[in-house]
Amino acid sequence: MEDLQSMSEYRLLAQRIGLIGLANVLVNLSGIFLLPILTKSLPVEDYGVWAQVNVTISLASVVICLGLSASMVRFMAAASSREEIQECFYSILAVVMLTGISAMLLIFCLAEPIARALFNGNVAVTRALSVIVFVEAMNGLLFSYYRATQRMKLYAIFSVAVVYITIVLAYCFVKLGYGVYGAVLGLGIAKLIGFVFMLTMLLQQIGFRIPSFLHLLEYVSFGIPLFSSYLFDWIVNSSDRYIIGMLLGTVWVGYYNPGYLLGSLITVFISPIGTVLPITLYRYYDCGDIKSVEKLLGFTIKYFLALAIPSVFGLTLLSKPMLFMLSTPDIAEHSYLITPFIALSMVLVGIASILSNAIYIAKKTAISMKISLIAAIINLTLTLLLVSMAGVVGAAVATFFTFFFIFIATNYFANMFIQIKFDYEFMLKSFVASLVMSIPLILWPPSGFIEILRIIAVSIIIYLQAIWLLRGINKEEIRFIKSLLNL
Repeated sequence: MEDLQSMSEYRLLAQRIGLIGLANVLVNLSGIFLLPILTKSLPVEDYGVWAQVNVTISLASVVICLGLSASMVRFMAAASSREEIQECFYSILAVVMLTGISAMLLIFCLAEPIARALFNGNVAVTRALSVIVFVEAMNGLLFSYYRATQRMKLYAIFSVAVVYITIVLAYCFVKLGYGVYGAVLGLGIAKLIGFVFMLTMLLQQIGFRIPSFLHLLEYVSFGIPLFSSYLFDWIVNSSDRYIIGMLLGTVWVGYYNPGYLLGSLITVFISPIGTVLPITLYRYYDCGDIKSVEKLLGFTIKYFLALAIPSVFGLTLLSKPMLFMLSTPDIAEHSYLITPFIALSMVLVGIASILSNAIYIAKKTAISMKISLIAAIINLTLTLLLVSMAGVVGAAVATFFTFFFIFIATNYFANMFIQIKFDYEFMLKSFVASLVMSIPLILWPPSGFIEILRIIAVSIIIYLQAIWLLRGINKEEIRFIKSLLNL
């Protein structure tokens, strides 16, 4: 009976990860779809401004939310009544609204100096940004609510809808001649539409009440260390665009960002895991079922690597032809060398993000904060040094070494709380299968959309056949996967 219950839990988890995985594939591909719209319609420096806007939105969201989105997921997941959910959501909402309005007014009032420093002097973009950061912070809380209450279908629908509405509106405004301001305006309108619909659905589900703030101190105590971690993570993940912009100019941000975007496609395998897995792990850990936690983490790492390792090979070898297709020859020549370093970095950060769950479920968030702090210092130092020496490729190299440190440190501390085993034999088999898969990519480099799609399909088939012949996945695991998928 217990095995059947566990299998049911695993199947539900797999279905949710699959749903969020599909949504994240569509979300990440939206960046690829938007790339040719912007790079082929705007000057390179304006595309650099667009990249800076998105980096700034992510920074502002971190600062405004103060780590309380994570608190909402952690504490609302354990709520057993509508009143507890209301208290948690509206207590956190009140705090974030206060910080969000403050940030919005500050950016609006300082629009001119901020525009000169970051956005090539575009004050209109900066003022539009001031409103967007507030809306984005509210959306972050709403997404956390849908995630914590495990309404994954709504989470997926809203995630995909916002980014594709952005594509449509940005395309329309750019084609109408509004330039990069039009693209930013389309982004803001799309996020506002998402906010209205998500808030309406939430009010229908839980209603409204004035919170008593009884547990606010607990929420803040959990969230503040994570706020620091998120801020340091932003430095690691995004500050390179700021440094490139300040040292080399927004044109070089425009050269750097497409290669980074392509390498970051590996995050499509990370995001669904990070969205769904922690909630299940919290429940097992709080019930004292450590073995299930260890098993889930081990399986998750293995299957993440089964997808991520061949993706690194494929993205590295296809980077140049894909960037020629998606952007301009000038951008492709400057950007394709960025992709392999970022792809490798994303594999490391993917493993680290899975391992970090062992730290979070033990509520030792201060450890993550310290790791992120040291990583931020390493990243800033290396990026400043290497960008000065090697340009944008130096920034990509700095990112790789920073994520390598994060992986080593997270693995060390995670194993203090949960014993996590790496399947090194499988990793070697996946590496060999990826080498075999790379042969047609090297022998017949594609050019054009159809050829790229054809060679990707062939490579996937070769990899799957190779991993099967190498017995990378045994019959027991195949039966387990089939049972999860209810086949």
